[in-house]
Amino acid sequence: MSVGRPIQHQPEAALSAAMHAFWRSGYHHTSLRDLLGTMKISRSSLYHCYGNKEALFTKALTRYREQLLAQLTSSLAQEKSAWCFIERLLMRTAEQAESEQAALGCLIFNSATELGSRDSPEAEAATQSVHAITHFFVAVIEQAQREGSIPAQRDSKSLAYFLTLSMSGLRMLLKSGATQEQARLQVAHILRGLG
Repeated sequence: MSVGRPIQHQPEAALSAAMHAFWRSGYHHTSLRDLLGTMKISRSSLYHCYGNKEALFTKALTRYREQLLAQLTSSLAQEKSAWCFIERLLMRTAEQAESEQAALGCLIFNSATELGSRDSPEAEAATQSVHAITHFFVAVIEQAQREGSIPAQRDSKSLAYFLTLSMSGLRMLLKSGATQEQARLQVAHILRGLG
């Protein structure tokens, strides 16, 4: 039985490189040539390890989503309350104004905007990622309600969608060049809408 050629690249590093390529340029503007260059692999290795471009994108977006949710979960656990977490998340985002990070935006929101609701695996991956973020925010809102910082009678799912929408809009403003002062003003409006 043939063992085959050993994999010459580092799969996790290559996937991370692909994730950053899609993050910088978007799905449609990232060519197969771009991916091969940034991942430092051959076409045959890409197809063997990741499938086609669509499958690679789905894997890269899933990696991004899992990393983001792990960071958010860790940050929530370190805060003294869910409301403090929400405030800190929004303010940290606003403070990224006029930075390289702000110009990149969020891969999930970027992809959802670019791909819309097309009937394709990559669009479905973007939709699932938005839902995953919103589901996380439902848990945060419900915790804030138990703690008394958000009225219990308010609908937690609606508020979670509002928070997702607010984060998406804030990221878009930062990508378009909003200043920290402008971003902080919007954060104040968002917090009033939640409280």
